[in-house]
Amino acid sequence: MKERRKAITQDVSWKEISRGGIIYDAGNAEDFETGSWRSMKPVFHPEKCKQCMVCFLMCPDSSIELVDGKVTGVDYVHCKGCGVCVDSCPFDVFDFVKEE
Repeated sequence: MKERRKAITQDVSWKEISRGGIIYDAGNAEDFETGSWRSMKPVFHPEKCKQCMVCFLMCPDSSIELVDGKVTGVDYVHCKGCGVCVDSCPFDVFDFVKEE
């Protein structure tokens, strides 16, 4: 199995980061907390959800949480607040609110 490069965290020095910040390893999105980039966030209302999975399929960050094959919420650690889930949901399950 190919060894992964060191994840970029606060304890990693600049000398350990690849030149130009290039990410060479696929499947490393979980290593980075990108939710702090948001200015808006989707708020999930489970009582409205019909489990159509459109939001799950459309989310570019895989931030729609599933438990036992059902949508249960939003992974705010990785959600960048793009609003795709809000726009794609046919049942108005999400409110799109300003991040506080």
